[in-house]
Amino acid sequence: MPVAPHSGSGDEIFEPRVRRVLERLEQEDADERRLGVSRAERARQIQPATGRFLFALAAARNGCKALEIGGSRGYSAIWLASAAALRGGHLVSLELDPRKVEAWHANIAEAGLDEWAELIEGDAFKAIPNLAGSFDLCFLDAEKGDYENLFALVREKLAPGGLVVADNVISHAETLAAYSWARQNDATVVSVTVPLDHGLEISVIVA
Repeated sequence: MPVAPHSGSGDEIFEPRVRRVLERLEQEDADERRLGVSRAERARQIQPATGRFLFALAAARNGCKALEIGGSRGYSAIWLASAAALRGGHLVSLELDPRKVEAWHANIAEAGLDEWAELIEGDAFKAIPNLAGSFDLCFLDAEKGDYENLFALVREKLAPGGLVVADNVISHAETLAAYSWARQNDATVVSVTVPLDHGLEISVIVA
């Protein structure tokens, strides 16, 4: 099993091969930002604290079925798939960019998480309606202008108690403030903005 709880500070919650891939991806992301690599070419991955938060949410539920919209090179998928490995769950990740798809597969394999994660390549708007079954958790990290329409699609795949975690709602408030407002004013959802890293909107389906 690739994940093991750590009895110390919590800085090393994964076995070495998982930790090595996470650290490499963190360094690659930092280097790309430092060198001014264009936004389209960067991984645009989450921060480590957000990764830990996603891990905690997914690991809190036995057999958690997670859906990730915007898999990039697999950094956030490693956090979610590691929780799935620990608690008998599964991750489905969606990614459109062929270059990132290739990197996702390589990184997940290097981390030893293939058994708990799968990638669907293509347009999320076409893929989501065709997904079988339901999900317990959705991590939404796609193009910001698409969040509202993606939420509507994902909502059909979540039972009451399901969570949607949307990233960048503070860093991209000019676009996503309306998304947060809509979630917090929906009587069938309980939603809160969490000021962690770039800002997360955590929404639980209650009806």
